[in-house]
Amino acid sequence: ADLRDIRDQVLRALSEDGEPTAPLGAIFHGEDVAPTRFLEIDWSAGGGIALRAGSTASHVAMLARARGVPMVVGLGTFPGSLAGMALLDAEHGGMVLSPSPAEIDAFRQSSSAFAARQGAAQSFLTRPAVTKAGTAVRVQVNIANPSDVDGIDISTCDGVGLMRTEFLFGKTLPDEETQYNAYRKVLEWAGDKPVTIRTVDAGGDKPLAGFTVEETNPFLGLRGIRLSLKRRDIFRVQIRALLRAAIHGNLKVMFPMIATPEEYSQAAALFAEEQAGLAARGVAHTMPPLGIMVEVPSVAIAPEAFANVAFFSIGSNDLTQYVMAAARDNAAVTYLNSVRHPAVLRLMEAVVRFGRETEIPVSLCGDAGGDPAAIPALLETGLRDLSVAPAQLAMAKAAIAEVPV
Repeated sequence: ADLRDIRDQVLRALSEDGEPTAPLGAIFHGEDVAPTRFLEIDWSAGGGIALRAGSTASHVAMLARARGVPMVVGLGTFPGSLAGMALLDAEHGGMVLSPSPAEIDAFRQSSSAFAARQGAAQSFLTRPAVTKAGTAVRVQVNIANPSDVDGIDISTCDGVGLMRTEFLFGKTLPDEETQYNAYRKVLEWAGDKPVTIRTVDAGGDKPLAGFTVEETNPFLGLRGIRLSLKRRDIFRVQIRALLRAAIHGNLKVMFPMIATPEEYSQAAALFAEEQAGLAARGVAHTMPPLGIMVEVPSVAIAPEAFANVAFFSIGSNDLTQYVMAAARDNAAVTYLNSVRHPAVLRLMEAVVRFGRETEIPVSLCGDAGGDPAAIPALLETGLRDLSVAPAQLAMAKAAIAEVPV
């Protein structure tokens, strides 16, 4: 999808006619949509995205969730013309072409009910999240770009549970100063609240030019920390930027795709080496707590092997994918990707229990944290720290308030 995006940008630049301007509030339909195209569209008047294929874990899906844009994937091929009126139901995952008056009326009622729930949830936005029993739950936000915090009031959340850094590694590999300024902006915005930044999670469904390699099975290949440890020249630049930025706030750093204790030890050793280098040059810096993502089943099954990490952050998207052996970007097996499957929940519960016994903090930063239908099951595992897309913050807090535990 990223390569097609570059191709289409070149073709538009070469042609006299630019991309046709869509009417405000239009539904964009196609095989897939590129992140750059998404960012070009004015979503202030509504509208949505309906894809024949696509993935709920793609770059553009993350952007849509963060901005509250309705999006449905895996619809397949629709017969007939796609011009005219259509109803896009992103709550239940469907689209109706040329709807009848009865269908329009039913849709408006459903839409009004959803809007009413959203409106009611807004009253929870500025309050601390607590269950019916009065159990406190930390709710942080997931961001993909430093500019995402511009529209978030820090008082409405408990910090940043996940800052993805892949979008900084876009068309070119970012230098140390570019990364330092990006991390510093978010840390200063958060004040004394924690900001957890994930080292670059390239690979899988996130290819990066000049960094990742082409593989037959990228989800099980050289991705996340595995790739960073292979390309230490690139990883060291990010490490130095993080160490320097740490003086500007409450930074925590986590490594993605950790499968063995040795991977964590090697990554932590690189941080120590770069810290020594900065100290020798008299560059201001500080060492942040270093934690790991729990997304490979080997970590969830034997967390005791990681008793020296500062914290655990459960990545529900990848953990579910690997437990269920169902690629998260494959619409044909979407039905298997359920975080509420007993096997997935049992592994989460084991990690939470180990964290409680060893006093190692455990949080969840996957998409499940913002899903009202999944929140009760997540809290049942003992989780008390969730991170959600900014647009899901109010609804997540409202859902937590309905949980009896």
